[in-house]
Amino acid sequence: MSNEQRADSKANNNSAMQRDQSKSLQLRLLKKMLLIRRFEEAAARMYGLQKIGGFCHLYIGQEAAAVGVIEALDLKRDYVLTAYRDHGTAIACGMESGPLMAELYGKESGCSKGKGGSMHFFDKKRHFLGGNGIVGAHIPLAGGVAMAVKYNKSGGVVICFFGDGAIHQGSFHETLNMAAIWNLPVLYICENNRYGMGTDFRRVSSVTDFKAVGGGYGIESKSANGMDAAEVYNTTLEITEKMRAKNAPAFLELQTYRYKGHSMSDPGRYRSREELDHYKEQDPITLLRFTMEKSGFVDEEQFKKMDSEVKKEVETAIKFAEESREPPVKSLYEDVLA
Repeated sequence: MSNEQRADSKANNNSAMQRDQSKSLQLRLLKKMLLIRRFEEAAARMYGLQKIGGFCHLYIGQEAAAVGVIEALDLKRDYVLTAYRDHGTAIACGMESGPLMAELYGKESGCSKGKGGSMHFFDKKRHFLGGNGIVGAHIPLAGGVAMAVKYNKSGGVVICFFGDGAIHQGSFHETLNMAAIWNLPVLYICENNRYGMGTDFRRVSSVTDFKAVGGGYGIESKSANGMDAAEVYNTTLEITEKMRAKNAPAFLELQTYRYKGHSMSDPGRYRSREELDHYKEQDPITLLRFTMEKSGFVDEEQFKKMDSEVKKEVETAIKFAEESREPPVKSLYEDVLA
């Protein structure tokens, strides 16, 4: 074989390897988004049947944000914190759907022993540090975790998700300032789904280009299409690689959209049918599926099989939650610090 033939063979092998890696990545992204979607649809059904009580904030429409970001991480050294719309983030971190559904049911086998409910999913083993119920309250916590990561020189980064409503909290601005001064390895991600409860973010934000807000503290700031899982993944990978090299904070705005109300009690009448239809044309699952079909990575039969497997997993999670026992009365006095 000539040198030219060897070069061609190596190039072909590299191309095939890159294609396989791309296919594998996109399959993972697609399946995780599907699992989140079906889990959330089931949660809505069970809430309607009064199997689930309390607050419940669904992630339908925003799946690409959590899945794209977390797929780019190394959860052996990286950490993730988010706000109260946490079901999708928990699933993206690899938490099992059974204990998650059981937590929604308030059962002892739930990921927080049935004591946290929808807003307080948590998994120390997977470096998922919640689910936090107060708007903006977890943003300083993420700064503290980043300080520990830097002190221990683990090479990790901390991801902190929050909504556009939290941008206006003092805790956001104070923490970004400290993170910039102390060079903390924390990536603050604003999932801008356009509404703080029922208020369009443009009505309450003097600056609507949120990357300018992050840039105001002298840290690298970017925006990305939060409905495109591949774009979210690539953007996160690029930012976190720089953060690891520089040991510095960053800010990312993901422009996304939630298809359901703020919570289960919100009918969403503050937005038009035309607006909702416009964003459903950009559905993150449909978008990735279409891209994969064009590349020959998936066909209709394979997609239906994947969807069927995911639905079966969610039904198993419901059965697990139904059959799990209620927390005993004595548990009221356990895990209490003071």
